[in-house]
Amino acid sequence: MSKPLSLFFSVLSIVFMSAMAISISHNGWFVLLFGLLTLITIGAGFIVRARLRRKGQD
Repeated sequence: MSKPLSLFFSVLSIVFMSAMAISISHNGWFVLLFGLLTLITIGAGFIVRARLRRKGQD
């Protein structure tokens, strides 16, 4: 995975984690939403990395 792409996924994950931490004191539903978005972003990063690695092997 290229450095800009990995930076994008890491920054986006940190933004969602920060939003989740801030929303703890405001609304529980936002915590669940941002937690789900964080997990999706991290999972998407692993999926993209695996697909790019598999594409490079062929």
